[in-house]
Amino acid sequence: MIIFPAIDILDGKCVRLIQGDYNKERVYSESPVEVAKSWEKQGASYIHIVDLNGAKTGESVNKAIIEEIAKSVTIPIQVGGGIRSIDVIEQYVEIGVARVIIGTAAISNPAFLLEAVEKFQDKIAVSIDARNGYVATDGWTDTSEVKALDLVKKLEKIGVQTIVYTDIAKDGMLQGPNLEEQQTIHEATTMDVIASGGVTTKEDVQNLRQLTMYGAIVGKALYDGKITLKQLLEG
Repeated sequence: MIIFPAIDILDGKCVRLIQGDYNKERVYSESPVEVAKSWEKQGASYIHIVDLNGAKTGESVNKAIIEEIAKSVTIPIQVGGGIRSIDVIEQYVEIGVARVIIGTAAISNPAFLLEAVEKFQDKIAVSIDARNGYVATDGWTDTSEVKALDLVKKLEKIGVQTIVYTDIAKDGMLQGPNLEEQQTIHEATTMDVIASGGVTTKEDVQNLRQLTMYGAIVGKALYDGKITLKQLLEG
């Protein structure tokens, strides 16, 4: 199972939001590039990056920083946040991003998602942010009437190969992942599932490994010093 250290970028800085609340941000570093280099040095094999400005507005304003990260590390990076056009995906792929994550647009613009999957195949992942089993959209500010499980089945049908599944009630709360929900999603699909939200301890990682998840994203627990990347990789 791949451990993905997360780098959330807001206004050019590495931050964490509590439960996706833009009014509850904590700045961890002025330099996301240095943070990425540090994760690679500590043994990361893949990095997960979110452009929080993009997630909120649909504009990929931190692209220059993300390009710098792609050039500064030798490991692959995946990027999400505000990716709502083929042009933006192309730009990210051109600067060396290994996988581009589509979020809200997967629901609001299915034709775009279909085109993206046909054109970029395994370079596309879809992020599903769920609250109580329903999909949340637009940077978590709205909850749709789409059942997460139904969306998972649709995505598999159109050829999506990887999903990032976040239980947003757990995200940034350091309370452990929603294993039951992650297991339900994982068992419902043959797609690679990356678990996100609440992954805090070695035990959390071991539990997700037992579910044979493809990956787990870890953010706040690493930045708050609750655990080291080395400990998680050894777990």
